[in-house]
Amino acid sequence: RSAMTESGEETENKSFRLLGILDVKNTPCARDAILHGAGGSFAIGLLHFLSTSRVRRSFHVGFAGFMLTTLGSWFYCRINNAKLRVQQRMIQDGIKNKVVYEGTVLDPTNRPQGGKPSSAS
Repeated sequence: RSAMTESGEETENKSFRLLGILDVKNTPCARDAILHGAGGSFAIGLLHFLSTSRVRRSFHVGFAGFMLTTLGSWFYCRINNAKLRVQQRMIQDGIKNKVVYEGTVLDPTNRPQGGKPSSAS
């Protein structure tokens, strides 16, 4: 192998781990949640500092804001992803049933109209 190939493989396999446990690159919603948390912590900490001029307490408020914003964004994203997966599964089942039952007596699109008179006479 050449050195170019080996370095290319290393960059593809490397991912960012937060605290050594959370793989941010491969975990759904993790990147967005951390970015929202960072922005939220900065905004909350800065607003608290500007209103009180207490540095240490503003840091603590900012850190609490980071935790709350990150967790809130994480759960919101995960719930929306779960809803989307359920909708996709329902659509896939509907398409599968349409293909299986198309042209048979069980096809709901070919049901006879019960209340309409026939065209004869």
